[in-house]
Amino acid sequence: MQKIAVIGGGAAGLSFSVMAKRLSPNVEITIFEKADRVGKKLATTGNGRCNITNEHLSKEHYHGDSDFAINAINKFGVSESKEFFESIGVIFAILEDDKIYPLSLQAASVTDALRFALDEAGVMLCLNTAVTDVKKADNGFIVFTDNGRYNFDGVVIATGGKAGGKLGSDDGYRFLKQFGHKIIDLSPAIVQLKTETDVIRQLKGIKVKGAVTLFSSLGVRKEFGEILFCDYGISGPPVLQVSRLASGENDLVSLDLLPQMTEDEIYSELLRRTNLFNNRPATELFAGFMNKRLGQVLLKISGGSINSTIGEIDDKILKKTAQNIKNFTLKVTGTGGFQNAQVTAGGAKPEQFFDNMMSKKVKGLFAIGEVLDVDGDCGGFNLAFAWASANAAAKAVTDYLKGLK
Repeated sequence: MQKIAVIGGGAAGLSFSVMAKRLSPNVEITIFEKADRVGKKLATTGNGRCNITNEHLSKEHYHGDSDFAINAINKFGVSESKEFFESIGVIFAILEDDKIYPLSLQAASVTDALRFALDEAGVMLCLNTAVTDVKKADNGFIVFTDNGRYNFDGVVIATGGKAGGKLGSDDGYRFLKQFGHKIIDLSPAIVQLKTETDVIRQLKGIKVKGAVTLFSSLGVRKEFGEILFCDYGISGPPVLQVSRLASGENDLVSLDLLPQMTEDEIYSELLRRTNLFNNRPATELFAGFMNKRLGQVLLKISGGSINSTIGEIDDKILKKTAQNIKNFTLKVTGTGGFQNAQVTAGGAKPEQFFDNMMSKKVKGLFAIGEVLDVDGDCGGFNLAFAWASANAAAKAVTDYLKGLK
């Protein structure tokens, strides 16, 4: 019986195994997972709801080798994902911003469905089993683990990336590098930004809809959405989106805290309030206009005092406050790191692999998912690539094994 080893029981490895077993029922597929159960990281995605994919899968949402990514996705997009997941019992629900979730809104239900599908297909699971090395043999591959060594006709590297702390791994990069593959430098993506904290700590816990623009040596990116102020810096969807460009050197982030108004309109409103509510405490200048505590902090850094009356705030300070509301600039000191990142930027260079995910250097060796230099934006784009690359590899493994007979 022909045998395939899958190293890693995450989204890509699980979906590949189900797909491949359906195409080749007589092939023995074994998943090696060093954790005590499969799909641990998958079960935490989408704030526990699992953002499976997105209605609009397009190239601009991918980074690294975006051409490689979209080529796979064009062959296995939303409709194909829907068909596959319905076949294992997961129904799609389209929510905000065209994000697609399981109708249950439970990530665990996606993991469970994949796990049951694996069991029904006869896929073998080796849990609590760490793969320590992979070697090429004359008639296939030898997979070395902490529980012994095994022979296989083909190997699929589905270890995921370094992101996610204990749920992350750099094993896949090591295995591929041993076989001569170039690894693009790794960095955390979809992660919080650390900033100078003197002012930020005063804003901890505040959420506000706004625009985030990151200026770094790697480029400039602007995103809109809910910004969360933390004691270490900022988070929230727009922050996570721009974080990929954080270089750690002389980066600046600008926050537009009232994107629906121009600077002149904000100044005019503040001026109107000084005339209308001149005897009220300065602490009430922003009441009914924007978050009071946020406004008070912005007033202070603009040179104003909250211990005066509104009427005592001079025109120069009003103008400076309007400027800070539209362009609250902070120095970026770092990111939340791989420990807190949702995905890894960088990885094995895709041009070293065929479109079907098989290595151009080593026949019978495949790589899928996050271990490749492909990363997507928030919104289901990374899981979409996991399913698409798994599908391409499943078809390729079937063809590869037929060629060995």
